Amino acid sequence: MQFRKITIIGVGLLGGSLGLAARQRRLAKEIAGYARREKTIAECEKSGVLDYATTDLLAAVSGADFVILCTPLAQMRSLTEQFLPALKCGAIVTDVGSVKADVVRELEALVKKAGAHFVGSHPMAGGEKMGVLAAKADLYANAVCVVTPTRKSNATAVRKVVQFWKSLGACTVRLDAAQHDFIVGRTSHLPHVAAAALAGLILDPKHSKSQVGLCATGFRDTTRIASGSPEMWRDIALANRKNVSQSVDAFVAELKKLQTALKKGDAKAVEKFFATAKERRDNWCAGSALNSSE
Repeated sequence: MQFRKITIIGVGLLGGSLGLAARQRRLAKEIAGYARREKTIAECEKSGVLDYATTDLLAAVSGADFVILCTPLAQMRSLTEQFLPALKCGAIVTDVGSVKADVVRELEALVKKAGAHFVGSHPMAGGEKMGVLAAKADLYANAVCVVTPTRKSNATAVRKVVQFWKSLGACTVRLDAAQHDFIVGRTSHLPHVAAAALAGLILDPKHSKSQVGLCATGFRDTTRIASGSPEMWRDIALANRKNVSQSVDAFVAELKKLQTALKKGDAKAVEKFFATAKERRDNWCAGSALNSSE
C-alpha cells in the first residue's frame, strides 16, 4: 500500500517516528509535516523524518490523501477546522490521540463536511522524551494500535487505516471509542497519574536531601513516565476525566486495603497483597512475551 502524500500534523516524538517509519517503508511518494515553530522545522530537516515540513497548515494538507493528527488532544478540533478548506475530497484523516470518544464524535462530522473520511486511531506507544529529535523508526513495531470505527465509517477508509498501522509493524485491535476510553483510563492513564503522584510526593523539595538520595532504580523505573509532556497529559486527563477519576477511586481503594492490613499488623493479608500482584503481573508478562513472538 502506498499513498501519494501523507501529511503529519504535529511533528514531535509520535509524528516524527511516524514520518521515519513511513519513509523507511516507502508508504508514500511524499511525506509532509506541519509544525508551529521554525525551530521544529529545522529539527525535522536535521533528523530527516519528513520530505519537508512547513508552518503553513493549508500547504501541508493540500493534496494529501492521508492526514494524521499527532497534536495534543485539545488542538485537534481547531486544527481540523482550519485545514478543511485544503482537505482533498476522499482523503482519509486519522489521529494518535489517547482518548477517542470526543475526538471521534467531533472530527468524524467535521471531516465528512469536506467529503473526506475520519477513522480514529490510538497506537499504544510513546516515551518520556519529547520532540522530533527523540523520534524512532521502530517506535510502533509490535505495539498495539486501537482503531475505533463507527457505524458511519467508510469501510475502505477503515481498511486502509488498519493496513497503515500494520505496515509499521503494529498489531491492530478494533474497539468502540467509549470502550477504549474506559479501558485505557485504567491501563494507560492511571499509571501516569500514579507515577506523577509518586514523583511529586517523594521529590518534593520540602523533604530532606537524604530522601532524594535514597531513590534508587525501583523509584526511577516506577516514575519514568512522569517525565512525559505535562501539556499532553493535562489534555488526556481532562478529556477522559470520568474514567480517570473512577480509576483513581479504584486504585485508592486497593491502597486502603493494604493500609488497613498494615494498621492491624495482618501479615497474611499483606503477603497476599504482594503475592496476588506478583502472580498477575508474571502471568501478564508471560502472555505478552508469547504474543510478541507470534
